[in-house]
Amino acid sequence: MRPSGRQLNEMRSVSIETDVTKHAEGSCMIRMGDTHVLCTATIEDRVPPFIKGSGLGWVTAEYGMLPRSTSSRMRREAATGKQGGRTVEIQRLIGRSLRAGVDRVAMGERQITIDCDVIQADGGTRCASITGGWVALRLAVNKLMKAGDIVTDPLISPVAAVSCGIYAGQPVLDLDYPEDSEAGVDGNFILRADGQMIEVQMSAEGATFSRAQMNELLDLADKGIGELVEAQLKAVGA
Repeated sequence: MRPSGRQLNEMRSVSIETDVTKHAEGSCMIRMGDTHVLCTATIEDRVPPFIKGSGLGWVTAEYGMLPRSTSSRMRREAATGKQGGRTVEIQRLIGRSLRAGVDRVAMGERQITIDCDVIQADGGTRCASITGGWVALRLAVNKLMKAGDIVTDPLISPVAAVSCGIYAGQPVLDLDYPEDSEAGVDGNFILRADGQMIEVQMSAEGATFSRAQMNELLDLADKGIGELVEAQLKAVGA
C-alpha cells in the first residue's frame, strides 16, 4: 500500500556515521532512507547576551538545504539575502528540542551550536536533523567531559524525532516525500528516550483526524523513537 512497499509501522533504513568532519567537536551523517543530513557541533566559550552571567549553558541550531538536495535546484538563501520562514522555524525547533534534553546548569556557561545541512531530501528533514543533531551534541559533550571542562554529564536523555501521518486512510510511520506530499494528516513527534514528550506538531492536510487516530500515531511514534534511540546509542558507543 505504501509507495516504498514498507509495512505501516516500518521505518526507513537508518544509519548514523560519526566523525565525518575534521574540525567540528562532534559530527555525524544521518541517513533515513534517501534523506541525508550532515550534523556538526561547535563548542564556544560564550553564551547569548540574555543569559550571560547566569551560569547556564545554551544549545542552538542552524539549518539549511543544499541547492540540489531536492529534485530541482533551489537558490541558496544567502543569494536572496535572508533566510526563509520555513528555515527559521525548523532551526528554532531543532534548538529547543535539543535543549529539552540538556541540564543547562551542568553544561556551564558555554554555547554549543548544532549545524544541520541537508545533503539530500526525501521527507522528514527536520526529524533527521534533530536525531542526528543529538548525536553530534553527545560527541561534543564527550570531548568536554574527557578534557575535564565539565564534571557532570549535562545530557539528561537522548532526543529523537520521527514523522507519522495518515496516508491513503491508514496511519503510517516515518513518511517519505511521496507519502508526505499526499498525506491527509501529517505529524512530527519529538520525544526523549525516557518517554517524555518535547513537541508534537500535527495538522490536517486534507482530512481531519480523531482522538483515536492521534493515539495511533503516537503509538507509531513511540515505536519509531525507540528504534532511532537505539541507532543513536550505537553510533556514540553507549
